[in-house]
Amino acid sequence: MNLRGKKAAIVTLGCKVNQYETDAMWGMLLEAGVERVTPREAVDIYIVNTCSVTNMAERKSRQMLHRAKKKNPNVVVAAVGCYAQVGKDELKKDENIDLIIGNNKKKELIHILEEYFPDEKLQPEVLDIAKDKEYETLHIEHLNEHTRAYIKVQDGCNQFCSYCIIPYARGRVRSRKQEDILDEIRNLCKNGCQEFVITGIHVTSYGTDFGNITLIDLLESIAKIDGVKRIRLGSLEPGFITEGVVERLRKIESFCPHFHLSLQSGCDTTLKRMNRKYTTGEIRRKCSLIRKYFELPALTTDIIVGFPGETEEEFEQTRAFLEEINLYEMHVFKYSIRKGTKAAVMEHQIDDQTKTKRSNILLEMSKRHQREFEEKQLGMVKEILIEEAADKKENIYTGHTREYIKTAVYSEKPLENHIIPAELTAVSEDGFVEGKIVPTMEIC
Repeated sequence: MNLRGKKAAIVTLGCKVNQYETDAMWGMLLEAGVERVTPREAVDIYIVNTCSVTNMAERKSRQMLHRAKKKNPNVVVAAVGCYAQVGKDELKKDENIDLIIGNNKKKELIHILEEYFPDEKLQPEVLDIAKDKEYETLHIEHLNEHTRAYIKVQDGCNQFCSYCIIPYARGRVRSRKQEDILDEIRNLCKNGCQEFVITGIHVTSYGTDFGNITLIDLLESIAKIDGVKRIRLGSLEPGFITEGVVERLRKIESFCPHFHLSLQSGCDTTLKRMNRKYTTGEIRRKCSLIRKYFELPALTTDIIVGFPGETEEEFEQTRAFLEEINLYEMHVFKYSIRKGTKAAVMEHQIDDQTKTKRSNILLEMSKRHQREFEEKQLGMVKEILIEEAADKKENIYTGHTREYIKTAVYSEKPLENHIIPAELTAVSEDGFVEGKIVPTMEIC
């Protein structure tokens, strides 16, 4: 297929790593002469960067893949990513899908599209990723939005939590070369990007396959790059948080005090069944350690409810523990059976009604804790990285503080991609905090 002049759209599901890889695929497509359009427009190539973390994610991936053919039966539909990796046999049966591209074949997207012929029998481009020890070289050079960039620094996971399909979808830990990461960030800084979210499938394992560098070493090197105003971390394993690491993070001026600790449960018995490598006592100490070095840091987490065998007593332990450690925000997920994992065949699976009840209890707690955290910061002056005009007619602009509090300010001048000082004045019912620009302070 001749790609020059073709119109393409990409739908991205799932995590920050997928978003990074979508940005990298866009770079390859644009360089090949493909025109970027939205999924709502008429397209020649329709790509879904799929997710497989839950049954719902797979179902949504299938729904997205089916949409394009309804609009245009001649469109080339490509499934890429995690669901394409682990669900290739199921996807092969779907006549709506023309190409199946697994994780570590995304770098060959252009070649695969150019070699595609509609009359050929579907042959998935999927490697046995468990045997792949090389980091797939993808990179981004420019973004449509200049404020924030996701930077993927590693792939794969060696943890094998009993509920998780990701090690099978992403393979073992593979770290990206530090100089490649730094070069990418230097280039994005030249293009106006100011904030960098360092992410990976198991980002805290960065460098373990190298042996001579760790994630904190990488962060310190990134901080030395001219133009890096903010460094933010993706999901963190609690084991990363040690006194030595937190001390070093505190010394990085551009580091954002937003710690997303991947807990999954607040009950030691449940954590053991999940094959998580820590206890609630360790989590309690990690939270105290972070709060010792940072004033009002944002601590957020992921929690699974309804894991096989979770009794009312175990759920109550989780609820009480989460109430005690008082996090800024919780992402609550109802346990979803993943075929091929140990948890899928465990006894005492929990019914959906119970999962929903428990989920609602934690979501209400999260909503309350979030408001309390934001109210503590009212009257403080915070740096806001403005991302967009929320309402141009009303001159309202929105962005995030270093703690990732979404904030709205009034300005008669355009503010996109500026870091502005603003006093936080009120917690809105619309999902953001209101701020007032401090005119006597410097706007970057």
